Amino acid sequence: MSREFGDDRGPRREGNGRPGMKPNYFLPKPVKVGDEIELTVEATASKGDGIAKKDGYVIFIKDAKQGDTVKVKITEVRARFAIGEIIAA
Repeated sequence: MSREFGDDRGPRREGNGRPGMKPNYFLPKPVKVGDEIELTVEATASKGDGIAKKDGYVIFIKDAKQGDTVKVKITEVRARFAIGEIIAA
């Protein structure tokens, strides 16, 4: 049932689905805590936070709505996303 490179579904892939690639959470983040950046909210999350992206990296923004352009201060950076709060609308 098992093969040299994985199971019956094919070779084992890690990270972003390409063999030999590191998972995205090891890559450098485009923001750090304390950064102040201007973002445009692309969507709204299920809990009501705005969702924006910087260089493909997801940033959740409390009290932001889709279509808003806001200045945000980054308060927390995690492996796959960051959290920011609005400092100017």
